[in-house]
Amino acid sequence: LLLEIPAGISYAHAERRRVTTAVQHDALALAFRAEDALERSDTALLQHIANDGRRITGGAVVITDRYGATIAQSGPSVRSGTRSLAPNPGDIRRALANHEVTSTGHAAALGGSFLSVAEPITIAADGGTSTNTIVGGVARVAYPLSGVDARIRNNWLLLAVIAVAVLVIVFAISLSMARSVTRPVRKLETAADRLGRGELATRAPVPEHPAELRVLAESFNRTASRLERLVESQQSFIADASHQLRTPLAALRLRLENVQQEAGPASTLGDDLDGALSEVARLSRIVDGLMELARAERMTAAPDDVDVGEVVHQREASWSAFAGERGVRISVSVDGRCIARATPGRLDQVLDNVLNNALDVAPSGSDVSMGARDDGEWVLVQVADAGPGLSDAAMTRAFDRFWREAHSRDGGSGLGLAIVQELVRSDGGNVSLSRSQAGGLEVTVRLPAAGEAGGGRGHEPAAASGRRWPTRVRPTRSANV
Repeated sequence: LLLEIPAGISYAHAERRRVTTAVQHDALALAFRAEDALERSDTALLQHIANDGRRITGGAVVITDRYGATIAQSGPSVRSGTRSLAPNPGDIRRALANHEVTSTGHAAALGGSFLSVAEPITIAADGGTSTNTIVGGVARVAYPLSGVDARIRNNWLLLAVIAVAVLVIVFAISLSMARSVTRPVRKLETAADRLGRGELATRAPVPEHPAELRVLAESFNRTASRLERLVESQQSFIADASHQLRTPLAALRLRLENVQQEAGPASTLGDDLDGALSEVARLSRIVDGLMELARAERMTAAPDDVDVGEVVHQREASWSAFAGERGVRISVSVDGRCIARATPGRLDQVLDNVLNNALDVAPSGSDVSMGARDDGEWVLVQVADAGPGLSDAAMTRAFDRFWREAHSRDGGSGLGLAIVQELVRSDGGNVSLSRSQAGGLEVTVRLPAAGEAGGGRGHEPAAASGRRWPTRVRPTRSANV
């Protein structure tokens, strides 16, 4: 493209030189033809020569005598602007001094700019009796440059079209090459994002070219495969170990209960047996919590629109009887229609765990409030109790696995809130803790609103493996903080 500007300038200069040379040749030929007629002062012949020159050159022709007076002309002679088609006196004087004079001017009669060439007409001195020659007049041709300017302009337009065409072709080729590089990069980026969201079965397509991206994609896939095997191995171990521990724990509990019955209430082993049974029960709850957490981590399902208000009312109905046994009332407040984008059944389990924890610490005669509202980008679900609550330091650790607050009544497994956090995060939401107005604990669950899902605030849940999570898994009552 940088060569087109010099090429255009070179063409313009060459075209003007070509026209100048041609007009100079025509003016010189006209001067030769006019020599004899000028020697004989044959004005009729001179006019004929001027007319013929006009026809051949396409310009205006003027023939003057030795004094610069016009004796024949052909073509426009009207004035236009500051210049005219009449000979320039300075050009005529220089031509009468036996010089070829080339100049330019502007005249509307010739369509704009023109090229003027004045050639001296030499005649024999002393009326033709001497071999010496003198300048007897001037033959001047004024050639319009409008055609030359048009050709130069058209050449510039052609070069511009070629430049645009070259740019389009180069852009198309560059875009194609860029896409051939960026498309695999985008696919690799998408695969990495899906892997980060927990879709461990995700693999990046391996491009043939370039070699660097092929190696990167293969390395990514190997890493993803190793990560999938490690996570599945860990989850399988937890699930299998928990499952295998349930039977011996149940047998141990039965044996301890039998020993307790045989020993009788008066036995000195009563306190020790009660403590042993309590520890076995707590260990059973931990095993159940581990199995539940393993299931939560392995759950994959497609998100859907979930009526949060309906779920809240359903959980209130399910837990009211148990709350009544504790002397606690569950109050529900749903602000309008709350539709979240979540996996069906997960919110049920989240609320089961949160309500279980709240009822475990709520004093008799108090209320556990459960509400839902649409906050625009999020749907908020809040559960608040009037229990002892948690300190700021405790709130920062409440989601840690196996962490338990000291005032828990039955020594829970410490997995309840860890399960809640895992389930909520898998749906692109988050969960937070704060103090309730009654001084207890308030759990706030935020889920993406149905109209905002996938808008960048959270991640879509994993759905690659095709395994479906059960509609609702009722948690063990004591899988609390």
